Amino acid sequence: MKTYSLENLTDKYIGKQGTNERNQFEFELKLDILGDMIKKARKERKLTQEQLGLLVGVQKAQISKIENNAKDVRFTTILRVFEALKAKVKMTVNFDSDKLEIV
Repeated sequence: MKTYSLENLTDKYIGKQGTNERNQFEFELKLDILGDMIKKARKERKLTQEQLGLLVGVQKAQISKIENNAKDVRFTTILRVFEALKAKVKMTVNFDSDKLEIV
């Protein structure tokens, strides 16, 4: 039986690193992971989507959208969700030779 690495399978079925298909896949995967992390944090704090929505100032449907598909959500809303969940956010942005860290 031949075995394949996840990298080999991803290259074969999604596309090689640097292709539009692979970049889109990895972008969507990161958004899915972000939504899952928010959902997990909300549940750990024993909050319903409605309760978190009240803390953030959005409807329950918006929280559901963030947890299930964070694609079309405003960045400010995501930051307010993190604040309501008392999450520490650290971002690193790289622009060729410049690096920006936000803590």
